[in-house]
Amino acid sequence: MIETLKANLLSPIPLAFALGIVARLIRSELTLPKDLYTSISIYLLFALGLKGGVELAHSSFDAIALPAGATILLGCITPLTTYAVMKYVGRFDSSDAAAMAAHYGSVSAVTFIAAQQFVQQVGAPAEGFMPTLLTLLESPGIHIALAIGAVQRQKTLGAQSGQQASLKETLHEVLTARTMVLLVGGLLVGFLMGENGWKSVGPFYDGMFRGVLMLFLLEMGIVAGSRLGDLKKVGPFLLAFGVLMPIVHGALGAALGVWAGLSVGGATVLATMAASASYIAAPPAVRVTLPEANPTYFLTSSLAITFPFNILAGIPLYFRIAQALHG
Repeated sequence: MIETLKANLLSPIPLAFALGIVARLIRSELTLPKDLYTSISIYLLFALGLKGGVELAHSSFDAIALPAGATILLGCITPLTTYAVMKYVGRFDSSDAAAMAAHYGSVSAVTFIAAQQFVQQVGAPAEGFMPTLLTLLESPGIHIALAIGAVQRQKTLGAQSGQQASLKETLHEVLTARTMVLLVGGLLVGFLMGENGWKSVGPFYDGMFRGVLMLFLLEMGIVAGSRLGDLKKVGPFLLAFGVLMPIVHGALGAALGVWAGLSVGGATVLATMAASASYIAAPPAVRVTLPEANPTYFLTSSLAITFPFNILAGIPLYFRIAQALHG
């Protein structure tokens, strides 16, 4: 475990992330221009979708059916467990508990990419259809969590009007968000163009991918570093939650991945997906449906606690769990 952790910490992606945190802590003026950051995120997500679509074209229905079912099951379980822990253990109100459930029930595409790179680096590459599973996990948890929050809010406020419009707006925002369009659209394009089409564009998306990802993680480190001060506000419970809940979800994801027939690498990536927390798709959805939820809780926990933990230590841990479950 120590050697795996050391190899991960000394690999390019965590080092770039750590440099971003350090840059913020020393108050450097370093930051990526907003337009460049947006362009990089579009490149990464579209590349992810394209490669997944090409691989999906090679996969049989039998190979992907069980992993897809396990992924959807995870998307239902993780928001429910998060809500229960926040509501009944942490004693947070229903809106804050549901907001956290939306974030931890969805998935971080950046953490997913980091896990993909990790398993490839250690010689245990995941199945090619994993980006398909990423899209399946993107929104169910958000919908379940926000539905719980909306129902509880309606009971509390005793309001019957206007809620349906909010839910429709939320659904539209989640399904048409940049992440979903690029991942799902990329999958479709990749599937239709197949291996022959990939040969003409592959050098651009394969050759630059890791370098571009390092720049993205550098910026994410800067953003995470800017929120380290908020750790004092969220308290010891959320500090523990931001580390322990991903481990629980990660172990569950690894177990379901092994049950579904995934390789060690595939189970590791699925575990990482289950353990991650969304900070792209979930915040706007929460803002629409649960405007009273405190962003200090869900943004700080997902971005300044869980995200760094997964990048630096969580992924190697899920890999070891997957290895142990595989025997």
